[in-house]
Amino acid sequence: MNKLKSIAFIIPDLDGGGLQRVALNLLQGFAMEEIPLDLVVANGEGQFKQMIPSGVRVIDLKIPIQPRFSSVIQIILPLVRYLRKEKPEILVCHLFTSNVVAAIAKIIALSPVKLAFVEHISLADKKDRLNTLQEKFLPIAMQWLYPTVDGVIAVSKGLARELESYLHLKADSIKTIYNPVLATNLLVKAQAQVEHPWFKDGELPIILGVGRLVKQKDFTTLIRAFAIVRQFQPSRLVILGEGEQKDRLMALARELGVENDVAFLGFVENPYSYMARSSVFVLSSIQEGLPTVLIEAMAIGTPVVSTNCPSGPDEILANGKYGELVPVGDSKAMADGILRVLSGQVKSVEADWINQFTLEAATQHYLNILGVNKYESV
Repeated sequence: MNKLKSIAFIIPDLDGGGLQRVALNLLQGFAMEEIPLDLVVANGEGQFKQMIPSGVRVIDLKIPIQPRFSSVIQIILPLVRYLRKEKPEILVCHLFTSNVVAAIAKIIALSPVKLAFVEHISLADKKDRLNTLQEKFLPIAMQWLYPTVDGVIAVSKGLARELESYLHLKADSIKTIYNPVLATNLLVKAQAQVEHPWFKDGELPIILGVGRLVKQKDFTTLIRAFAIVRQFQPSRLVILGEGEQKDRLMALARELGVENDVAFLGFVENPYSYMARSSVFVLSSIQEGLPTVLIEAMAIGTPVVSTNCPSGPDEILANGKYGELVPVGDSKAMADGILRVLSGQVKSVEADWINQFTLEAATQHYLNILGVNKYESV
């Protein structure tokens, strides 16, 4: 008698971040393999709720997400109950907080579930910022728990090596799988119309930034770079995303005298149509894991400028072969890179290079690492 393996994914919430988009893309790939799937979320509300693939059962733990250690602790017992009742064979956990919670829940539940941890972001900044109980506890818990799980996966090679060093793990113990960025509907979504008047034919070139308006994304440097670009090239800057730094960034645009040519359009469910109609996409981050939006922009055919932050951009752009790489926090270098693109110095991207970021490739890599064949004997 044969049966399909049951696999559960756990993510913190369904808010509009790259981690959530990647996890939902990967769920889509698994769903095409006809594997029974659960999506466990601490809180099931958020902008990406409509992106959950059909046939995926959602387990909403209904826990308010707060940036406090207590909110993490609240997830453990509901997850224990889920593991005992539903008995998934594999639990794929995204983000270090979910990973640690899942490992603790498995121990308490006495569950045989196989754990696979997926790391999306750098932990480098935590070395100098251990100012909360969560930030003090997490590195210790990770060093203790990560060697005990069935697999740890990083979304870039640079991130894998960084985590091995940070957590004192054996070299090459963390596997790398690039994010399942390029789903079949990406180019279809890129064809959708954009109503904003700046994107109409004949308007000024658009410089586009996409991401949460938080310190890590460093939109401050992008706005300063745009102010420099404006001295040489009439253009406009559009930023998609929400976050705590919005008011500060708007104030900076006013201070630099460019507020009339900077638009903050908030969270957009389909950023790809904006990418397709922009002259250049800019990633200004201080740190990343594997920046999904950079790959998406390349696949759509939009020229890119990116900081050479840890980690991911140098791998995605082949050390600058497929796009402009500039130092982190250097608005002058970023402006120079943008001006090169706007002047027509565009680096083309080979199709074979992009193919390593497809949904099909990522899904197969995950299934191989998890040891999943479509049908498993019982």
